[in-house]
Amino acid sequence: MEGLRSAIGAFIRERDWEQFHSPKNLAMALSVEAAEIVEHFQWLTEEQSRNLSPEKLAEVREEIGDVMIYLTELAEKLGIDPVEAAKSKVAINGQKYPAELVKGKASKYTEYRYSGLSGSIRSYTRATRPGRQVCR
Repeated sequence: MEGLRSAIGAFIRERDWEQFHSPKNLAMALSVEAAEIVEHFQWLTEEQSRNLSPEKLAEVREEIGDVMIYLTELAEKLGIDPVEAAKSKVAINGQKYPAELVKGKASKYTEYRYSGLSGSIRSYTRATRPGRQVCR
């Protein structure tokens, strides 16, 4: 990750683009690049999306690269380690979506509160969303 950060930083400095890389601008650029990934899959069937041509796959690869670049730069500007943030989020999601409750289901965690849900999701929503008590 550090090598990628260094390469991105050097690229930006060589072009004097730091002036344009505010968190707001980086977040907007990240959103645009993520939408460009989506564009490649728009109107494809599930099967087609799993079997991209080599040319289409190369285009998606470039867009994923753009997303990674902007995400890395945004995280750098905000002092966030993206790998640690992702690890933390996996742990949080493990609490929000206990395997025994959600296995094979695609609903959002808030939908489980009405169907005999265990205390783990109730505890999570109270502990992590101060002022916004989702479960009562």
